[in-house]
Amino acid sequence: MNQQHLNQQYFNQLLANEIRQICQFAINEDLGGENCQDITAELIAPETQATASLITRENGILCGTKWVETIFELLGGSIQIDWQLKDGDLMSVGQTICELKGNARQLLTGERSAMNFLQSLSATATLTNQYIKQIAGSNCKLLDTRKTIPAMRYGQKYAVKCGGGTNHRIGLSDAYLIKENHIMACGGIKQALSKAIKTNPEKLLEIEVENLDELKQAIEGKAQVVMLDNFTNPEIEQALALRNKSEWKPKFEASGNVNIETIAEIAKTGVDYISVGALTKDIKAIDLSMRITLV
Repeated sequence: MNQQHLNQQYFNQLLANEIRQICQFAINEDLGGENCQDITAELIAPETQATASLITRENGILCGTKWVETIFELLGGSIQIDWQLKDGDLMSVGQTICELKGNARQLLTGERSAMNFLQSLSATATLTNQYIKQIAGSNCKLLDTRKTIPAMRYGQKYAVKCGGGTNHRIGLSDAYLIKENHIMACGGIKQALSKAIKTNPEKLLEIEVENLDELKQAIEGKAQVVMLDNFTNPEIEQALALRNKSEWKPKFEASGNVNIETIAEIAKTGVDYISVGALTKDIKAIDLSMRITLV
């Protein structure tokens, strides 16, 4: 997968658009509207300058530097940021992530929004990396899902990559994922696959199955990827044996109730992909601290 079905340049543009839009939204949300002010920051003289250090209180993988830069750019652009780390780098407890300097009001107004993005995206990158370590040495790739924070789809997909994971489809238009309700509405697996191939033959074609009988139909219908939904490890091994005997050999994706304790054994079966919704929906923000000093 790895976005082979979505042009990388197009994804980068979508990401850039999302960053700017959501950062502006976050600023407006924090201020209470476009024409509102940070009344606490206004207690400080407008010409006051300050410096700040952004420090991590946890180990993790850094992600979200562009969001921080955009927050302060939108607030006036006076804040200079000297990054000590880049996205994808390992952060250690007590380590300085960046040094900031500029207008004190802008620094204080943007502090929380900037840190919210950085701690949340770093959480996704960090959790992804923890899962990646569990399947190290296997040929299995870790996939994300569409279970993302609303309006943060591209950012979280980017964070997964920073943590060493691989992106599943980005949305509903760049690849097929035919699931149980689609199959029912189309009249069966054969009908769904046939129509998909005729309608958009250039799109990646994946279908979900719940048992070996459905898997046989998916292979006969020439699905490119088959999601093995809630298959046990012995069932995954049976599915792989069935594929080995078939002329058409789709990739297999294990999915459903995968967690940090079970993923290693699933990867050992030889499955091609494992998708984990927790990477983007069950995150715990990284603990960060910003220390500000007036110049």
